[in-house]
Amino acid sequence: MKKEITFTLNNEKVVVEVDPKWTLLYFLRNIMEMTGTKEGCGYGECGACTVIVDGQAINSCIYPVLEAEGRKIVTIEGLMAKNGELDPLQKAFVDEGAVQCGFCIPGMIMSSKALLDEKEKPTEDEIKESIEGNLCRCTGYVKIIDAIKSVAGGR
Repeated sequence: MKKEITFTLNNEKVVVEVDPKWTLLYFLRNIMEMTGTKEGCGYGECGACTVIVDGQAINSCIYPVLEAEGRKIVTIEGLMAKNGELDPLQKAFVDEGAVQCGFCIPGMIMSSKALLDEKEKPTEDEIKESIEGNLCRCTGYVKIIDAIKSVAGGR
């Protein structure tokens, strides 16, 4: 039996009926067609599905969709400006060569975005801690950390 929920998604009010068995990831990808949020492990271990809920980075693959009620949710699609301009963090990932295959990048960006929204100039250790739940099989993380540091102004 579906239930109606109301929340904000990428600065737009959403009122929708959802199946209580759905995860937020399922809802975002399959109902809202926001495919930037990726499913990696499905168990909250890899971070590919990371989105921001009320300012906190969360794994949407294990987040029940009913928990979205009344919340403010931001996906990777929500970072881009209306005119198509990339968020400074997205641009930094491109400029610093932090994107390899790209599968983990939306989650990496959302985890680091949550950090930068909370703390303007994090230390390198804080940056590493913010992405420790995001796994990348392509890089050694150096360029990812450099990209985050370039936005944080801390090279």
